[in-house]
Amino acid sequence: MRFSNIISVSAIGASGVLAQSNNATGQLGDAAVQTGNPAGLSVKATLPEDPFWTGPINGNVQGSLTATSGAGGVGVDYEVSFSNLPSEGGPFIYHIHTAPVPENGNCTSTLAHLDQYIRGEDPACDPSRPQSCQQGDLSGKYGHINGTGPYAVKYHDPYTSLVEGAGAYIANRSLVFHFANKTRITCANFTILGSTNGTYPPSPTSYPTGGSSGASAGISSPTSTSTVPVTAAAAGALNLVKSLAVAPMVVAFLALL
Repeated sequence: MRFSNIISVSAIGASGVLAQSNNATGQLGDAAVQTGNPAGLSVKATLPEDPFWTGPINGNVQGSLTATSGAGGVGVDYEVSFSNLPSEGGPFIYHIHTAPVPENGNCTSTLAHLDQYIRGEDPACDPSRPQSCQQGDLSGKYGHINGTGPYAVKYHDPYTSLVEGAGAYIANRSLVFHFANKTRITCANFTILGSTNGTYPPSPTSYPTGGSSGASAGISSPTSTSTVPVTAAAAGALNLVKSLAVAPMVVAFLALL
């Protein structure tokens, strides 16, 4: 009986550890949904002609990743396209890394994945809970690249941002393409494709920006029909100026008589 109880307690403890590992999250919790992305903004990372990895492959991986502000300013829409993949070493993975690629093209200088919530790479990302994954682990959240043929996919990620200054901002970071063993094959920086059209979706009150916008602060914008109020004193001064301006004309007229 005592042996049976020990087994039961051990099983409960093991299942608890397993559940905890399957529900891994960052030290700061799950990633937050990003809002307020500027409408019409797109950035693109295009892989260079030459690979960073010096091993035996038939030229560099070709392709790009385009990121566009999501509908209503929520999250980012991604369009991914890769071809000329190595004949072995997959499934291939790709991420957004914290730092940009330097001028010398050294992909190791891009540092680690974008990970604002300090989640780390282990255990592996659970695609059923993308909010618990590293923000930059795009292939972990939305699929590794199996096979060697051309690869193309589109998806929406709510946890990355195109709002400059935000911790989840990606445009000043880099795209890195890896073998399955995490060796870096190639990398690229982002460039801006389209600018905003001047309209910014309002941010929910649950995402404070550190200041009040004009609308929320009760500040109205001037219109073309706005008039400047004139006080009685100002009106009197204006009439005096008008009188002084007319006086020389009267004197000149009397001189002609």
